[in-house]
Amino acid sequence: MKTMRWQPSPVLRWVALLLLCAAYLQGGFNKAMDFGSAIAEMDHFGVSPAAPMAAAVIVLELGASALILTGFHRWLGALALAAFTLFATFVALRYWQLPVGQERFMAANSFYEHLGLVGGFLLVAWHDLQGRKDD
Repeated sequence: MKTMRWQPSPVLRWVALLLLCAAYLQGGFNKAMDFGSAIAEMDHFGVSPAAPMAAAVIVLELGASALILTGFHRWLGALALAAFTLFATFVALRYWQLPVGQERFMAANSFYEHLGLVGGFLLVAWHDLQGRKDD
């Protein structure tokens, strides 16, 4: 007896991937439109050289999102955004260094939300690689 597995529609799947990539699309687009602010963000977090790193982040955020949304090497785009998010989370959201209070509370929440994004991207990569193996 064959068991039926529910398969989401391709449109629903693409919308879910778009939602997962939304922050990276918005971030990459905003950095590209206001490159000076992107450089200031790099300076704020002590990343140097600021201008080349800001450009690399823009390319990474938009390029990896495009890979995920088009399905072309989706696994690679997902792993790239997972690694980037994990690194950026530990650079920008070191809540354990903040004094107890509202700022620390909000930074801790954001830290763990970003870890959730990392998990989501790892699942996308795993699912894409599983699909390739099954084909």
